[in-house]
Amino acid sequence: MQSVRLRKRSLLAWLTAVLLPVSLLNAMTANAAVPGTPSGWSLVWSDDFNGSAGSLPSSTNWQIDTGHAYPGGPGNWGTGEIQNYTANPSNVSLDGAGNLRITPIGSGQNWTSARIETRRSDFKPAAGRILRIEGRIQMPNVTGNAALGYWPAFWALGAPYRGNYWNWPGIGEFDIMENVNGLNSVWGVLHCGVSAGGPCNETTGLGNSRACPGSSCQSAFHTYRFEWDRSVSPNQLRWYVDGQQYHSVSQGQLDATTWNNMTSHAGYFILLNVAMGGAFPNALAGFGTPTAATVSGRPMVVDYVAVWQSGTTTPPTSPSPSPPPGGGVDARSTIQAEAYQAQQGTIRETTTDSGGGQNVGAIANGDWLRFDGVRFGSTAATQFRARVASGAAGGVSGLVQVRLDSLTGPVIGDFALANTGGWQSWRTVPANITPVTGTHTVYLTFTSGQPADFVNVNWFTFSTT
Repeated sequence: MQSVRLRKRSLLAWLTAVLLPVSLLNAMTANAAVPGTPSGWSLVWSDDFNGSAGSLPSSTNWQIDTGHAYPGGPGNWGTGEIQNYTANPSNVSLDGAGNLRITPIGSGQNWTSARIETRRSDFKPAAGRILRIEGRIQMPNVTGNAALGYWPAFWALGAPYRGNYWNWPGIGEFDIMENVNGLNSVWGVLHCGVSAGGPCNETTGLGNSRACPGSSCQSAFHTYRFEWDRSVSPNQLRWYVDGQQYHSVSQGQLDATTWNNMTSHAGYFILLNVAMGGAFPNALAGFGTPTAATVSGRPMVVDYVAVWQSGTTTPPTSPSPSPPPGGGVDARSTIQAEAYQAQQGTIRETTTDSGGGQNVGAIANGDWLRFDGVRFGSTAATQFRARVASGAAGGVSGLVQVRLDSLTGPVIGDFALANTGGWQSWRTVPANITPVTGTHTVYLTFTSGQPADFVNVNWFTFSTT
């Protein structure tokens, strides 16, 4: 989805041959719960999109992209698509029946739509395991000339893309479901290597497509699944629709450097969006889209998105750590950021900082960490120090703040941070705080004037000097 995709015209002839008749009836908005975890697997993460009609998707699970590009990133999201992404409920909201709807609205060359991505960007199988990313989705129920320019997608991007936006396709992209122009076909695509050309034939990628089984992709819900299998050698990537595999890529098809670049980082984040126009729909149509015939207001409907991992041991990135033993932690000790008791919007990832272990990352405006039972004692602490790093783009910065006992309580100390040279380029930053004694719940809160990630945190501590 991130690429500018110039598909071969031979695809158009293939699609013409396999295109099924368009259904005249809209499918019912079917609501099915996230399937039960299969025997021998563990649920890593899921969203069933339950909530009141007109509400936005969970801010704990998702962040909403807006505009025509990431700050400092390629224009038109790197694909030539024309819509303006918004956080307006008319473009992105729950329907009250257990579904998310992403709805393009507009005419001519003026369109709005929506694009959301998971807060977490650490979806990756452990060694010897299989990661399964799955969604049950009905594509926009529109076909023919009325569908020209519609480009729904369910996909994943490598974590290092956040805050860089110019390292594609080396960091990897898994297109789990793509569709354009209302065609009864699902595309599964891997993007990797370099652009143009390279081992993944960019900007086309290594892909395959097929018609949806039974009912058309537009007239009914179908289940789209991607698997990253590290239990076999060479490793495999596999794509499915309704349980039927239609595409695979083996580690053996790629050189070691390419495979390592897209698999050795922290993992992937998941995206859902409906673009309008751009290189892919234009290439298959043979002309620019959307057109005057394109109709407005046909949503992509998402019933659930879930991530599982094979093996019955819960992956370490899934649960929050248990509360610290002994009723709390000494404020003057080195408090590891990943030892929080609750959080919003962050991930845990392997750090290269001295001592190893994990850091908390993907931190942006509105995110927070909570630490219970922090013991300051009877001698007041007057300084806060934190081990932080940032690979934020130019112009992106924010505040690391300390609050006590309430997420909305007054800030007792803070410091500003911008790019430190990279997401693993660490420095220790001090800040004065209002004197604190006793035992408190400590909140680290993060405030920025931009939506992009701006800081990673490895550890923090308090002191009297």
